[in-house]
Amino acid sequence: MSEALTSKNPVEPGWRHARVALSLPESHASVAVPTGVGFWRKLLAFSGPGFMVAVGYMDPGNWATDLAGGAQFGYTLLSVILISNLMAILLQHLCVKLGIATGRDLAQACRDHYPRPVVWFLWLLCELAIAACDLAEVIGSAIALQLLFGIPLVWGCVITAVDVMVVLLLQNRGFRWLEAVVITLMLTIGGCFAVELFLAKPDLGGVLGGFVPGSQIVTNPAMLYVAIGILGATVMPHNLYLHSSIVQTRKYEQTAGGRREAIKYATIDSTFALMFALFINGAILVLAAAAFHGTEHANVAAIQDAYHLLDGALGVTFAGVLFAVALLASGQNSTLTGTLAGQIVMEGFLNIRLRPWLRRLITRAIAIVPAVVVIGVYGEAKSTELLVASQVCLSMQLGFACWPLMRFTGERAKMGEFVNPWWIKLLGWTITLVIIGLNVKLLLDIAGLTGGK
Repeated sequence: MSEALTSKNPVEPGWRHARVALSLPESHASVAVPTGVGFWRKLLAFSGPGFMVAVGYMDPGNWATDLAGGAQFGYTLLSVILISNLMAILLQHLCVKLGIATGRDLAQACRDHYPRPVVWFLWLLCELAIAACDLAEVIGSAIALQLLFGIPLVWGCVITAVDVMVVLLLQNRGFRWLEAVVITLMLTIGGCFAVELFLAKPDLGGVLGGFVPGSQIVTNPAMLYVAIGILGATVMPHNLYLHSSIVQTRKYEQTAGGRREAIKYATIDSTFALMFALFINGAILVLAAAAFHGTEHANVAAIQDAYHLLDGALGVTFAGVLFAVALLASGQNSTLTGTLAGQIVMEGFLNIRLRPWLRRLITRAIAIVPAVVVIGVYGEAKSTELLVASQVCLSMQLGFACWPLMRFTGERAKMGEFVNPWWIKLLGWTITLVIIGLNVKLLLDIAGLTGGK
């Protein structure tokens, strides 16, 4: 392997190989970070990867749980969204540390540490999770196209395949272009919900009170079930692989001081972006609470139902359109980052490098084919069930991404001076075990409900 395609690991002893292939080689260190400039100029240079990761925290898979939580229980579950977001901030910070301190993304770190059978097992699970997440994004985009333009869901799923070429085109023009499109779509989502919230006129006292956790979340089984669903849909496993790779698109000084500075700025970037994701998820729940809670529509959970009911609930004729536009932007944004994650995972775990357009076409086909088959055979009514099934697959895989992340960032032999301090180890492992436990419970609950039908 040529020097141009390899990177010397700054912390050699803890890894099997001193040299590894560059993560996302076509974009690696392609964004220059200026030296001798102020805080804001430098932060601007590092800003972007965090927003690409934050996309996964507001994808269509989150919408159903947020809608159900707001419609059924008002503002109470805002505290669950806040706690989920705080967990995500820590996990993404650890991804930043791993990528910058070691020069490896999480998939490469797994390949370099675990024996080959384990690596293949983790790769298959990760591909399943990405396909499941992609499935939710494809269906979400297709639902939005149907609501806005009357396009049948099957054809809407096929249309979403166009994003494969969009990602390739933007990445060829420069990684900053891809980041710019993602941020623009995020601002579109935020703008739509800002207008929706203005129209909904939620109770500000109730909103603020909702961010304070209450015991009823645990004691009320129905509320606990939705709360677990919100948490399970928030932290996406592919984001951990994605973030540890795309932070390396910045060209920072390859010294201990340069890496320390890069970790600081990249963490600020991801924290700010995830707080924006908190606003979006919170806005969906608040909108549902203001529009549907305490009414005859308190059991609304399907995205299509919310679209059709919003105009009447808010008293305007364009509320549903804004909702659908935000959904379309969310779905398309998530597919852009999901296809990128697919490339990172295959190259990282297996060291197999396919042409980018081929890899993304494969990723898209894995998501589109099941959606088209199920909708074509069983009808469009099954789209919501398909969304739920995709979240179950994500829940099954999440622990297999969090566990190695905590293990690698906690070993001094691998991280050197950037190893996690004891309090981050304690907090991180607690979060990991809570996420795993709650996702397992969600999986068992859904299996029990399915078995009872």
